[in-house]
Amino acid sequence: MALDCLQEIKTYNTRTAWPNPAKSALLKNLFADIPKDLSDELFETLLQTSGFRIERIVSRGHCSPINFWYDQDDNEWLILLKGSAVLRFEDQSKNITMNPGDYVNIEKHRRHRVELTDPNQETVWLAVHYPTGNNK
Repeated sequence: MALDCLQEIKTYNTRTAWPNPAKSALLKNLFADIPKDLSDELFETLLQTSGFRIERIVSRGHCSPINFWYDQDDNEWLILLKGSAVLRFEDQSKNITMNPGDYVNIEKHRRHRVELTDPNQETVWLAVHYPTGNNK
């Protein structure tokens, strides 16, 4: 199987360019279409069913308002894809610093907030909101 992939790569490399993914209506990119002016955080639902919601969040120097805590009705699995951020949970004394690839599972009604996000670049998150159930 690996040899088949190598042959396919060699075939692509002999072309003048790789196929242009931008021409596909099916293909999207989490790092594309980010506004230059992010005066407010960007929350974008990418996919939603009756059982879950996947959301892209883009921040640049944003934080939760003073004395504000997220207290959500669903669980949230959150991964940081780009940038950096600091989360705080009401029931923990230490903040959590997140870097690309770090993820956390936040159970419903676990109060949390964003203390800060990188002011010098976009912080891109992917959040999966899901109801209580099998949390493996």
